[in-house]
Amino acid sequence: MGTEGDNVRVIGGRYRFEARIGRGGMGVVWRASDTLLGRQVAVKELGLDDSLSEDDARQQRERMLREARAVAQLRHPNIIVVHDVVLHDEHPYIVMELISGGSLADRIARQGPVDATEAARIGLALLGALRVAHAAGVLHRDLKPANVLIEAGTGRVVLTDFGIAQVEGASTLTETGGFVGSPEYTAPERMAGERAGAGADLWSLGVLLVAVLTGESPFRRDSLGGILHAVVYEELRPPAEAEPLLPVIQGLLQREPARRMPLDEAERLLRAYIATGATPQPAVPYAADALRPTYTPTRYDVPPAARRGRSPRVLLVAAALVAAVAGAAIAIAVLLSQQGTGDNAPPGSPGSSSRRPSGSASSASPSPTPTVTVTRRETRTETPRASAPSGYRIADDPGGFRLAVPKGFRREVDGPRVFYLSPGDTFRIGIKVTDTVGGGPGEAQRKSAADGPKNNPGYRAGKVTDTTHDGRAAALWEFTWNGFSAAEGARHTVDLCWEQGGRMYDVWVSAPVGEAGRGRAHFDAAVDTFVPSAGD
Repeated sequence: MGTEGDNVRVIGGRYRFEARIGRGGMGVVWRASDTLLGRQVAVKELGLDDSLSEDDARQQRERMLREARAVAQLRHPNIIVVHDVVLHDEHPYIVMELISGGSLADRIARQGPVDATEAARIGLALLGALRVAHAAGVLHRDLKPANVLIEAGTGRVVLTDFGIAQVEGASTLTETGGFVGSPEYTAPERMAGERAGAGADLWSLGVLLVAVLTGESPFRRDSLGGILHAVVYEELRPPAEAEPLLPVIQGLLQREPARRMPLDEAERLLRAYIATGATPQPAVPYAADALRPTYTPTRYDVPPAARRGRSPRVLLVAAALVAAVAGAAIAIAVLLSQQGTGDNAPPGSPGSSSRRPSGSASSASPSPTPTVTVTRRETRTETPRASAPSGYRIADDPGGFRLAVPKGFRREVDGPRVFYLSPGDTFRIGIKVTDTVGGGPGEAQRKSAADGPKNNPGYRAGKVTDTTHDGRAAALWEFTWNGFSAAEGARHTVDLCWEQGGRMYDVWVSAPVGEAGRGRAHFDAAVDTFVPSAGD
């Protein structure tokens, strides 16, 4: 009943493929014509694991078709309409409505993060979609910006790509094969190999809300192991942009599923925010188990199981999952935000005592950067510094300190500043140690910010935030600038300054705006492992 030839393919006797328009977690999406009804549709061609035996492949097809048919029964304005399910040449296909407009991920990449009101609108629409899906026993399992469409002209929010959805109680690919989904948006119970229910989709929605408000997932890391560690263990403190919806986000991002905010409560709070511009406190207080209002750098030393209330079995399962996932094909939607100070200028740049050309180039255009506040503990407790994370090494610097820097970075000195530079100077880690100054770190950073336009061409979006670092007074300075040449391109800098033992320590990282996610990881690793040779 199908034809294929002259680059034309027809399935089900009526759906004529025209062009590939996307790729989802489990297959390829095509624009097609429904020749029977004369309309445009989207057809998802579900991929099969060709390493399976004939019997296993048949079971996989049956499972996919069964779950696709369950999704086809869902009716909600914020759920993609499934028109048909077709088995053609032993391959399953899902025929869906064709939405005119890009994904939420595309929108953020082009226009940057959304404001709190729009985020609440998107969240409310997705909660409505999840309510209907969960009532029908369907779990989405891959809720992320790339799987949310925004219809052009109407702004309708449409949840799509149920390609890895699970019908509750059914055996799924996760149980029979390997991990499926996008780790940055995956609930910790799934990452730890535990059986997950509807609450896992609510966790993903909490991550999505942070991502649309700030421009990237709060669990964005450079490696799969880093993502897993962040999701399961790290204490995350979202940036200021997330604060208007913080009661909802904090409730959804509770690591223990039983403590997670229920759908009805999240819906009530988002409706209240849209109506009043303020989010009321939830009916049940949610402790900051996973979240606080400010960001804390990544802790790379894995805490004991008891610290997070998880069993040793979970630790073993999670470790095994890293190995399993590393060998699987996983689609991770990457939204990189950004990362430059008069003090961050590399050797050879304006304001430096020597001159050397920079080998960096970036074609990425600037995009908004999350404003973060580096805070750890408000008490003066000494915490042993972590060892270097994967891909880094501990540098025992002759300048009287040690810190983690990426492997392959070279050390250079320019006056009082020490630099660790990547090949081509694309990433720059800078450290400066001086005597304390009157007014402390805040005044020092504000003075540097005032000199920003003089020292950093195209200086913009500068912000200094007073904070603490290991209980000590500190100040965080972030800004975007144009780089020292057109070839270098726009850059973003994150700079933390604090006092310790009668000395002023300043650590910063400068990176191209399009590589800010990696720059942030380098900053986190440097600050989190930094130890001066003299105690305080």
